[in-house]
Amino acid sequence: MRAIRYRRRGRGDHGALTLSYVIIVPVFLAAVMVIVQTSLWYLARQAALAAARQGADAARVLNAPLNAGPSTALAFARSSASGYLLAPSASTAGSSEATVEVTVTGQAPSLVPGIVIKITQVARAPVEQFTTP
Repeated sequence: MRAIRYRRRGRGDHGALTLSYVIIVPVFLAAVMVIVQTSLWYLARQAALAAARQGADAARVLNAPLNAGPSTALAFARSSASGYLLAPSASTAGSSEATVEVTVTGQAPSLVPGIVIKITQVARAPVEQFTTP
């Protein structure tokens, strides 16, 4: 009997699959991280806006206390947005006698340590006034 010799084809292809994974996997993981970070930024913005709206609603009531807006906004941010909006603060700078403006600032959680993503949202509303017809 004759010995059958098999020739190995494609000897230059060894490691090609591994090389493609080395290139594709980091790009895929980076894309996933960008999507997650964008989602966290969006959630923090929405939480800050909701807190600012709550503060504006509390501050626009007729004869409301001076700190009603910021305190309500902070209470809302700390209770409802504690995981999305970090280090929240609120102020009514920019308000007038006819308009209430509540500004909520904070930070979005970051996947990369050392990167600070600041969030600022503003809600404006007219102050309630009762008039006679």
